Amino acid sequence: MGQILDFVLHLDRHLGELIVSMGPWIYVLLFAIIFAETGLVFMPFLPGDTLLFAAGMAAAGVLKDKTGAPATLNLPLLLLVLTLAPLAGDTVNYHLGRRFGPRLFSGEDSRFFKRENLVKTQRFFAKHGPKAVIFARWIPVVRTIAPFVAGMGAMEYPKFFRFSFIGAVLWVWICTFAGYLLGSIPVVKNNFHYAMIGLIFVSLVPVGYEFWKERKAAEHEASPDAHGNSAP
Repeated sequence: MGQILDFVLHLDRHLGELIVSMGPWIYVLLFAIIFAETGLVFMPFLPGDTLLFAAGMAAAGVLKDKTGAPATLNLPLLLLVLTLAPLAGDTVNYHLGRRFGPRLFSGEDSRFFKRENLVKTQRFFAKHGPKAVIFARWIPVVRTIAPFVAGMGAMEYPKFFRFSFIGAVLWVWICTFAGYLLGSIPVVKNNFHYAMIGLIFVSLVPVGYEFWKERKAAEHEASPDAHGNSAP
């Protein structure tokens, strides 16, 4: 875990070395990392937002390897690769959830796999599916699990793909262009690890807001006044 954390927090240095050493194959590696992070349920620890930000810095010509050699990426090609990767990952993850998810609940109820949980999942995506798919892009770990749950919850694939595409474009382009436009600012360039911690924190704001809003709504529904009864 220490090595993974070091890789994420100093991704600018590590990515620069990989770009110089791998040449054009770096695009394949970037595709594979984003695909795995969004397409394989057991790999949520891979970098997502931070990798996009660092890749944007490379497209702006900010990154170098340990020898000082420039490490650059082609911006249009980078955007194409990074947009296709989560779309492909989401599609694989969705179909895995659709195929294998219900089987986890087909037998007798256990502590973790209860039939009522599957029903709740199906109702959740029926009500909040589009918003959940888009918001999940911005939340580490959740974006890895959400496509599997969407497939398991029987959300129709055309609808899922439509909002997965919107989420992928917003996530990839905003994070990549943030690195492209802000990465050359000295305070960001010289304090990359702090910038990445801030980026991770900002990515959690939407889910925090949604959690707060849902909690307030639940409290309102549970209050006596919500049912037309006068307070004692």
